[in-house]
Amino acid sequence: MIFGLIVACEIAFWIVLAGGLAARYLLGRRRLGAVLLAGVPLIDLVLLVASAIDLRNGATAGWQHGLAAVYIGFSVVFGPSMVRWADARFAHRFAGGPPPPRPPKSGQAAVRYEWREFGKACITWVITCGLLFAVITAVDDPDRTGHLWGWIRSMTIMLGVWSIWPITATLWPGDDDGKEGPAGEPEREPARKAEPRPDNGSGS
Repeated sequence: MIFGLIVACEIAFWIVLAGGLAARYLLGRRRLGAVLLAGVPLIDLVLLVASAIDLRNGATAGWQHGLAAVYIGFSVVFGPSMVRWADARFAHRFAGGPPPPRPPKSGQAAVRYEWREFGKACITWVITCGLLFAVITAVDDPDRTGHLWGWIRSMTIMLGVWSIWPITATLWPGDDDGKEGPAGEPEREPARKAEPRPDNGSGS
């Protein structure tokens, strides 16, 4: 049941996201779009409650319960950036918005970007492992929760592997390709102001 609910939540995430963006940019219903986009976190809440009820009813925690915790952790931390990613592309495609910025590839901007993403991964680890440990503590039955320790180990290994990217970017940053913008992207070269024409003394 839990695995099917995870799949349903993933599908619901993209449906609600697409519906919110369509309402905002295609229908011009910005308030409706905002309401739909604000409902995206509720999907995680549904999955969390369903998992808790399943375990409270005596189910043995399996891989699907661990996967549910991982899904919630990633969705909570990376969900907002995924919404912004989709919003920028939808606005560019259907509302004449600017081209979506791309992550910096080298230089100090890339170093800061990689460490920010690794920071998100750390928060994901804290949320996921916190949920898993809370379940282990609440159920207090090693025979029913032993499988969840494997997910904690897997998440820790994932975090260690993820650290390779920011460390590599720090040790070999490459050449700077522009200043860092507000979203961690290189800024475009600002347009130059027109130089004032010299006065030729004609008075015109």
